[in-house]
Amino acid sequence: MRIGFIGLGNMGGPMALNVLKAGHTLVVSDVRQESAKPHLDQGAAWAETPEEVARGSEVIFTSLPSPREVEAVALGPDGILHGAARGAVYVDLSTSSATLIRHIHRVFAEVREVHVLDAPVSGGVPGARSGKLAVLVGGDDEVYRRVKPVLDAIGDKVMRVGEIGSGTIAKLVHNMVSACTRMAIAEGLTLGVKAGVAPEALLDALQKGSFGQGRLLKEMIPDIVFPGAFEPANFALRLLRKDVG
Repeated sequence: MRIGFIGLGNMGGPMALNVLKAGHTLVVSDVRQESAKPHLDQGAAWAETPEEVARGSEVIFTSLPSPREVEAVALGPDGILHGAARGAVYVDLSTSSATLIRHIHRVFAEVREVHVLDAPVSGGVPGARSGKLAVLVGGDDEVYRRVKPVLDAIGDKVMRVGEIGSGTIAKLVHNMVSACTRMAIAEGLTLGVKAGVAPEALLDALQKGSFGQGRLLKEMIPDIVFPGAFEPANFALRLLRKDVG
């Protein structure tokens, strides 16, 4: 399959290499041409603009820093919109904006009959290098199935979570929960150390307790919260207040 890839930074660069290693024909572009050297050395072609990348590509990927860059690359004067052929698929891997990707989806469909998916990834730079990323896809199921073999070259946990914009929303929720958890751990460890407990002992307690075993995500939410199985209650709020006091 002929693939276009725009944005060869810390995440995009390794992901594009994995697409290339999977045997696809690749054309790349970035604001810094030197970022493309590893890809060009392995047989990728260079394009000066997003429009040139899109021209002739069956699937076009972007991996960009923010919604501003996504909008410019997709809809700008030399953007993907002006080069993509009817029936092509544009997939944004960036952590961006659900409102923006839905707008891009409408414009691409109306102007060029080009399909759009949002597919932000989770797993960081190590995951991008190893191909062990979660890829959270929003968009039409048939289009998703069409490009899934390429997505499988990028991540080992590829999932469609809903219609266009859903991937972005899922990624932002993931990031919010992750950030709040990190802050809570930092606060808890600080409290414990100031109260006289060694940080190593606190970490061991967190890892071996129910929190560290992942019971909240693995058991409580799917088994109790989602089905609404709250009766009979198995833990009183007064005890929770005591336990965190």
